[in-house]
Amino acid sequence: MPTAIALRHVHFEDLGVLEPVLRDAGYGVRYVDVADETEEVPRLDPDLLIVLGAPVGAEDVARYPWLIAEEELLRRRTGLGAPVLGICLGAQLLALATGGHLVSGGSTEIGYAPVELTEAGLTGPLRHLRGTPVLHWHGDRFTTPPGAELLAGTRIDPDQGFSIGAAVLGLQFHVEADPAHIERWLIGHAHELAAVGVDPDRVRQDARQYGESLTGAARAMMREWLSGL
Repeated sequence: MPTAIALRHVHFEDLGVLEPVLRDAGYGVRYVDVADETEEVPRLDPDLLIVLGAPVGAEDVARYPWLIAEEELLRRRTGLGAPVLGICLGAQLLALATGGHLVSGGSTEIGYAPVELTEAGLTGPLRHLRGTPVLHWHGDRFTTPPGAELLAGTRIDPDQGFSIGAAVLGLQFHVEADPAHIERWLIGHAHELAAVGVDPDRVRQDARQYGESLTGAARAMMREWLSGL
């Protein structure tokens, strides 16, 4: 049985709606909770590595030194062509590991909104997301690494998704977040919502409105991506 390991930083930011797709594809799924298992990160060598999100800046290594181990792991895996999926913080670390840059400050994107797909995005697994609002929850942004294909963007953040070959995929936005459990996000990020003036009820209502279509689109995207590994 192939293994899929997800690096998790906060408990409610898990694999969500994507976990059943992984199990249906025959993967044994395991979480490594970075806060408790930091020393294990450099030793990981799964068939598929997934790096999930966190309310932490990807370059804030002075306060969160475990970021160094994650970026080095991503650099090693991408150098070998090993499968990697990075989401939000994971995508930012993936971009840094492969030659991209981080852009801090500016506008924060929180809430459900569609992404604009590039030509490459429309012909690959992300095509399933066309016209479907996805969950955005970030302030920092990455630049697409040299040699990577830009797949998606928004007006505020033109670099929202990239791929390197068939095995490496970075997504700034959240397709994994289970709309049925959006309240966990609203509680866990309550201070950030208040700081940027986002009404949690708007996010709550949008999760109800778009949840079913997003779940179907996200799972279709993940199935297609896994089939190409």
